[in-house]
Amino acid sequence: MPLGRCAPATVAAGAAGGRDRPPGRTPGRRAGAGPRGNKRFTDSGKTHDDRGLKHRSEKDTRQVPIPPELVAILREHIERHGVGDDGRLFRTRTGGLISGSAYSKVRKEARSYAFTPEQVASPLAARPYDLRHAAVSLWLNAGVHAPEAAERAGHGIDVMLRVYAKCIDGQRDVANQRIQSALVG
Repeated sequence: MPLGRCAPATVAAGAAGGRDRPPGRTPGRRAGAGPRGNKRFTDSGKTHDDRGLKHRSEKDTRQVPIPPELVAILREHIERHGVGDDGRLFRTRTGGLISGSAYSKVRKEARSYAFTPEQVASPLAARPYDLRHAAVSLWLNAGVHAPEAAERAGHGIDVMLRVYAKCIDGQRDVANQRIQSALVG
């Protein structure tokens, strides 16, 4: 999920508000999405169409909880670089969209810093989506309930369970213990 579409005003306000969020988390506000693709596949004929969130009304937003450490990094970035006219955090020198090839180049370089040479050669986190998949799998295996994980990921519960149920591992003993505790009192 690209952070370039999080509303910077919400990130800048950060930990000051939002009493209903989980402890230690500060929500960004995700207001729109902009799929990238070949211009043959967009309605406008451009490589990028601006649109609202998938399966939601045009003006709808959703909260995206982020760790306080990331809030601090984003605040520093905003202070140093500001935001684009459209609220975008990351943009070209002229204020335009960063191309997919530029993101790929930076991701490739970042992988070489973050991973061992063996990991770089492997498919581990080879695509941005792999990081999203790993995060959702982590949440579910950590015991986050499917409806909460689905909301955080921007999925419906049916999609969450269909795509990620196979990733939940080693929970049988915990489930049995919880059921036993509920029955016994």
